[in-house]
Amino acid sequence: MFLIMSAPTKADAALAATVRRLRTERGETQEDLAHRAGLTVAAFARIERGHANPTWTTVRRIADALEVTLARLGEDVERSRP
Repeated sequence: MFLIMSAPTKADAALAATVRRLRTERGETQEDLAHRAGLTVAAFARIERGHANPTWTTVRRIADALEVTLARLGEDVERSRP
């Protein structure tokens, strides 16, 4: 029997940059947004720095905390890609 494991995926720099930009445009701190998204400040900071690859549920919670739709967040991420 073989155990197949997928390689860890690299964090999305475009998502990190977009979340950071949207947060700063709103004039909010990482702490404020993390708490509204139900995350620890450390976890949110890792996502925003591009050091963590958030789950779909976490991305939805961040979008809700930013008061943007997932569609808007996704469009913004795609526009920020090089």
